[in-house]
Amino acid sequence: MNSIKTAIIGLRHLHPRSYMLHLQKIDQIRVVAVAEADEVLRNQFAKDFNLSAFPHWEEMLEKDTFDLVLIFLPHNQCLAAASFAMARGIHVLVEKPMAAESKSAAEMVQLADRHQVILTTPYVWRYHPVVRDIKALLEAGALGEIIGCVGRCAAGRLERYIDGNAEWILDARQSGGGPMYNLGVHWIDLFNWLLQDQVHSVSGKNVKINQQYNIEDNSFAILTYLKGPVLTLDVSYTVPAAYPHGRDLFISIRGTKGVLSWAPAYEGEKDELFICSDHDSFKGAPIQRRTYQIQSVPGYSGIMGLHYLQDVAQAILNHQPAPIPGRDGVEVLKVVEAIYRSAEQGQLGIAVRLS
Repeated sequence: MNSIKTAIIGLRHLHPRSYMLHLQKIDQIRVVAVAEADEVLRNQFAKDFNLSAFPHWEEMLEKDTFDLVLIFLPHNQCLAAASFAMARGIHVLVEKPMAAESKSAAEMVQLADRHQVILTTPYVWRYHPVVRDIKALLEAGALGEIIGCVGRCAAGRLERYIDGNAEWILDARQSGGGPMYNLGVHWIDLFNWLLQDQVHSVSGKNVKINQQYNIEDNSFAILTYLKGPVLTLDVSYTVPAAYPHGRDLFISIRGTKGVLSWAPAYEGEKDELFICSDHDSFKGAPIQRRTYQIQSVPGYSGIMGLHYLQDVAQAILNHQPAPIPGRDGVEVLKVVEAIYRSAEQGQLGIAVRLS
């Protein structure tokens, strides 16, 4: 295989166009078709990117042979499309959180194993240059034994999903739930990966401000990991429209020898990581502010998204494991479901253990 013949399934989502900006830069990937029920969205997208267009993804996958599909359907529809594709030997990239429930995501993993195809989901924050440095610091013991972590992710307002033809994400029956399903999953995956640990128990609280939709606007959680670290999450659709890049993002990690904090500039060009450490490697300069000039790349999540998709292409061409495997997405969804079970019990202090 010299090139990866690729199709896109679903356009009622905020990301397909920005993904195309990356896909067009990767020589090994050749996007040739798109399937979308909405005729206006389908025809315009196909015209803009010179693609064959189909109203139904079943018809598209039956009429041609593909190596890879990218799925941007409502979360409760992703399993059906992924199953159909994998049964035909097609590799699958399914937008996070993969499904509206962990059971469906786990079924995808089983099908990928059975049909020996790649199943991956874009938790692209793992690719941020600052995150790579944070992981190296943790592995070097610069913070000592990790005790507490903080993650805040507030992005946009509900209206952006209406404007982006993705109103289904505001319907819990299709999306699974509110911002923890759509945004918080990024931070859960990131801390799972950074800490190389599994969540043991959670306490959760959801807050609903809007009156129009059956999802909450804000979700809070306390996650306890098997090895002891505690992570607090503040995830929300409530952020001022004037906020830079439309997102209020923050990460902090505290250990017995040090602390670090970072307020990511999403798709921005400048970032700063604050570190204070008693570790031997910080002798003479225990307080550091590392600055980063991030390469500006148009497309979903900037340089993170591009590097992830490049790795997906290499994994397919070289018959290697997925850079971010589907089973990691299953673990994230299990945590989200536990947060919701705790929240349904009515108070933050009730902890729910993961099964």
